Amino acid sequence: MTAFEILLPAFVASLILAGIHTYLGVHVVERGVIFVDLSLAQIAALGTTVGYLAGHDLHGSTGAYLFSLGFTFLGAAVFAVSRSHRNQSRIPQEAIIGIVYAVSAAVAILIMSKATQETEHLKEMLVGNILAVTWPQIAKTAALYAAVGVFHFVFRRRFLQISLNEPEAEQQGLNVRFWDLLFYMSFGFVVTSSVAIAGVLLVFCFLIVPSVAAMLFTERLGARLAIGWAMGALVSAGGVMLSFLLDLPTGATIVATFGGTLILMAGYRAAFHRKVLMRA
Repeated sequence: MTAFEILLPAFVASLILAGIHTYLGVHVVERGVIFVDLSLAQIAALGTTVGYLAGHDLHGSTGAYLFSLGFTFLGAAVFAVSRSHRNQSRIPQEAIIGIVYAVSAAVAILIMSKATQETEHLKEMLVGNILAVTWPQIAKTAALYAAVGVFHFVFRRRFLQISLNEPEAEQQGLNVRFWDLLFYMSFGFVVTSSVAIAGVLLVFCFLIVPSVAAMLFTERLGARLAIGWAMGALVSAGGVMLSFLLDLPTGATIVATFGGTLILMAGYRAAFHRKVLMRA
């Protein structure tokens, strides 16, 4: 196989991941629950680990996937309830999210410590193995993400209203807890599939970094999505190519490339605005 044939599936998978996660990242950043994706991804990985101990294969097993999805739905319910009570509680929702992440990671490590095989799964949970993705897996993931995208498009006004202005949504009679549960459950479908392909860290970067980078330059939703999608595509291509040229783990290389690109974009914005102020 040529280098192009080896890298193309990973690049296409990255594009698909960037497409759905950049949109969801706008909601996550506006809601102020930055680490919810990281936590849900870790819960999904924990579910897969439990599925392995129950006798299901880690790679492509329907049983392991259902375990992962079930755990993710449980996390979605916890986050929906904790968000609805945040105004009546002194405990911030980010604290709940952080606790869930830490406990899920610790339990996954404890479970895998008793496993006789597949210890590499702990590493794959973090950085994934996106080079191993297959075209059938890409097709299934694209179909699932398209369904989630249609769902969010149909109910976009409700989801955006809750994300951008929760008090106003409550005043208008929206059942915030119900719509939050639907949001996090749809999020769970995405995360469960994403973690299996790319690992926890890369999924988190696809969600947060493009959205944060876009916020450096615009507040308009359409423009933020356009910048985020463009960044996701370019960084994915650059990261995959760098990993091949330097013989580095692909997932970790893309994560590092996201970080470096964000620093460059922030520096460009700071320099650009400083020049504008000096001219004024």
